[in-house]
Amino acid sequence: MAAALNKRMWGMSLLRRQQVAGGKQRALNSYSAMIILCLCLVSLALFQVWLRLQAVRLGYVLSTTSKLEKKLKQENGELKLELATLTSPEHLEEMARLRLGLREPEKGQVVVLP
Repeated sequence: MAAALNKRMWGMSLLRRQQVAGGKQRALNSYSAMIILCLCLVSLALFQVWLRLQAVRLGYVLSTTSKLEKKLKQENGELKLELATLTSPEHLEEMARLRLGLREPEKGQVVVLP
């Protein structure tokens, strides 16, 4: 009878052990799922921060590029004005007189070709 009682308790404890092991397995699965969910959320948060930093960096690049474009357009306008001034007939005539010592031709110096 003692053997039967002992066998019966052993069987119950085995069943109980299986229930406890199943509960531990469920808890482990629950913790694993929670850890995976937390890692996904952290990854999404880091991705959001990275995207925001890229947007700010591109904003600075765009601002710098716009300032450079404005400066270059102004310089281009100034250079066009200088070119127009230097190539004007009045300026060319003045430079020919001052630098090269040229003057208007006299009546006998002009030859008309047929």
